[in-house]
Amino acid sequence: MERAIRDIITERERNNLSKYAFLTENTKGREKPYTPCDIRTEFQRDRDKIIHCKAFRRMMHKTQVFLSPLEEHYRTRLTHTLEVTQIGRIICRALLLNEDLCEAACMGHDLGHTPFGHTGEAALQDCFSKDFTHYKQSLRVVEFLENNGEGLNLTFEVKDGIVNHQGDNMASTLEGVIVKFADRIAYINHDIDDSIRAGVLNIEDIPKEITEVLGRGHSERINNMVRSVISASFDKNEITMEKHVAEATAKLRAFLFENIYTNPKVKSEDSKARELIAFLFDYFVKHPDKMPEFFKNNMKNEPVERCVCDFIAGMTDRHAIEVYKEIYIPNVWSGGK
Repeated sequence: MERAIRDIITERERNNLSKYAFLTENTKGREKPYTPCDIRTEFQRDRDKIIHCKAFRRMMHKTQVFLSPLEEHYRTRLTHTLEVTQIGRIICRALLLNEDLCEAACMGHDLGHTPFGHTGEAALQDCFSKDFTHYKQSLRVVEFLENNGEGLNLTFEVKDGIVNHQGDNMASTLEGVIVKFADRIAYINHDIDDSIRAGVLNIEDIPKEITEVLGRGHSERINNMVRSVISASFDKNEITMEKHVAEATAKLRAFLFENIYTNPKVKSEDSKARELIAFLFDYFVKHPDKMPEFFKNNMKNEPVERCVCDFIAGMTDRHAIEVYKEIYIPNVWSGGK
């Protein structure tokens, strides 16, 4: 090839994307030296690094809302991530922004999520630090925990989109801000779908003032929210949502917090999950030698509590339960057989 495919793609970005798009050629780059790929752009490379990392695969067994569901059609942290990514790409493409940057940040936004979802996150806030959040932990995963302490060496812009997808902070690129919108659109709608499946919500329960704006069906609501972001943000240097849709979305989110996220039936196992995390944290702080070698070795540089938090946060629901059983549940005596 006379020209690297990477260069053809970056030229295409320069010629075809919006003036508000973040061009790959303008990246602040990576912290460690690297050899550029002649086929993939930097953000495409980041996406691939994330997809092939261990933390990404573990999300398939991490809770979204319903704790360790046996029924196969409930969302997990991994399927949530895929839905966020697809919504993010749709919005980016319509706004002529950098899809590759948005896709990579969407793929990585929940890598640091704990076992048992936000319940596990709250447990580690109690045990380790009130400043612990899954989005800060996601940044720690890609900067340090993956590759046995080497991290993924991602670009600044992708890490910026990951760590700023929740909370009051905003990403420095429009593509990064879209991750925040795509995340909310995805979880609001799939949590409704899963709650109906679980029998704890009926579509008729959602106030009419909300459904009249957003729609009644799953696809209809997503379509209306996505179209609203595109309409309100097109050819502008900001990502926003039409006022009436934003207000209805906020009301729907508040409705979910009141009726689903704090629902006694949905949260019936939460106290057990929090106690399990607390037991594991206390045990490994007292017995750090029982952790895998990487976390034990890291105690040379960081407090044992930090290393234990990293170990537990990386567990899947199943792994956390099995480790707890191994430590605290006695085996039945087999008579030496």
